Amino acid sequence: MSLACPCGSGAALSDCCGPYHAGRRPNDAESLMRSRYSAYVLGLIDYLVSSTLPVQQGQLDRAAISAWSSQSHWLGLTVESSQLLAGDPPHAFVTFMARWQDTEGEQAQRERSAFVQVAGQWYFIDPSVPLKASRNDPCPCGGGQKFKKCCAPYLG
Repeated sequence: MSLACPCGSGAALSDCCGPYHAGRRPNDAESLMRSRYSAYVLGLIDYLVSSTLPVQQGQLDRAAISAWSSQSHWLGLTVESSQLLAGDPPHAFVTFMARWQDTEGEQAQRERSAFVQVAGQWYFIDPSVPLKASRNDPCPCGGGQKFKKCCAPYLG
C-alpha cells in the first residue's frame, strides 16, 4: 500500500509531490506550493530552501524551518485558489489554509503566497525575507525586468 500524499490531493505521494522532492520541476505554482507543504510534513528542509527564490535562500533560517517542521503535527492543507498572472516572467498567487498542531494547540494559517517562474522553474517568493533592490534595479529573481515591473508588485 502506498503512502497518501500529505498535500491532500488524494493521490499517492509517489504519484504526487514525491517526484518533485526527488528533483522533477513542478509544472505550476500550485504544485510547488503543495509540494512545499508536503516537504514540511516530511521534514525535507533542503527542498523547502531550494524551492525558495534563489536570492533569498541564504537568508532562510534553516534551524527554525526544521524545528517548525519536526515539532508540528500536520493536520491538512486546503487550496482555495490558484491564479496565474500574465507577464514575463510569469507570476502566480496561491491561496491556501494550512493546519497543524503544536504545543500551543491547533493552529491554522491562511495565506496568499506569491510565486515566480524563472528559466522554466517555479519559486516561492518568501515575504519574510526582504529582496534587496530598489524600484529601478534589475529584479533579484533574474527574470530580466526592473524590480518595480517584476516581483515588487507581488510582495506585501
